[in-house]
Amino acid sequence: MREQGDRETGRDTSEALAELLAFLRRRITGDYEIDEFGFDPEFHDRVLIELLRPLYRHWFRVETIGMTNVPADSGALVVANHSGTLPLDALMMQVALHDEAGRPVRLLGAHLVYQLPVLGHLARKGGHTLACPEDADRLLRKGELVGVFPEGYKGIGKPFSERYRLQRFGRGGFVTSAIRAGVPIIPCSIVGAEEIYPKIGDMPVLARMLGLPYLPITPFFPWLGLFGLVPLPSKWLIEFGEPIHTDEYDPGDADDPAMVFELTDHIRETMQRRLNELRRRRGPAFPGIL
Repeated sequence: MREQGDRETGRDTSEALAELLAFLRRRITGDYEIDEFGFDPEFHDRVLIELLRPLYRHWFRVETIGMTNVPADSGALVVANHSGTLPLDALMMQVALHDEAGRPVRLLGAHLVYQLPVLGHLARKGGHTLACPEDADRLLRKGELVGVFPEGYKGIGKPFSERYRLQRFGRGGFVTSAIRAGVPIIPCSIVGAEEIYPKIGDMPVLARMLGLPYLPITPFFPWLGLFGLVPLPSKWLIEFGEPIHTDEYDPGDADDPAMVFELTDHIRETMQRRLNELRRRRGPAFPGIL
């Protein structure tokens, strides 16, 4: 039995090595595909998700709820709350949808992301694109799963004292895109990201000098240098709520500001209720530690 196990282990190692060499050969020769937005599915699956999965499973111990609300193969717009000082919540949602729904999510990011040479290139290869109506519309009409964080920097950069309080959702451009494409909106509530980098202060002058929306002060950054960038191991819950179907609306409703605002506000209120409930359900942010 031991010899058989050793042979199987050796076979698995050989197959893994062969797959790795084939992957490297394709990268070197350019024998791989990217779409019009720069999305590289092989890079997404073999590099990005593999690097993020240990953080998802073992550091944050993410649990998901309502994954059956995510359509298996049609377009939808996932609308999530944003928090945590650094956008790890977007990446954890990306892993959740890849591993548990079997779908890549095309995340819409701010201009700043694509102004940074290395980060912008990697974001494109990982399936992200600019948060603009044109890109959102094209992706949704292609049947893609698109993710948006309508709070933007207001959400991710808010102080720890305002944790789990949703900020403004802007003008509701995501609602307009969903109605025009006739796809469902899936509210996504994320609990856990608020505690990874508790923001207790800011360095606005230095942030402006660096061209950043904010430069946070946390209990560990900048005091511990790079070690202060290690996220705290909070317990996470990610819930995908019941879809809000937009195909019941007339496409012309997308141009009605009052209707768009009403639906945007309804989605925001729904997510705030779910955040409050999920936070109670999770309990302590650091179970077994605090």
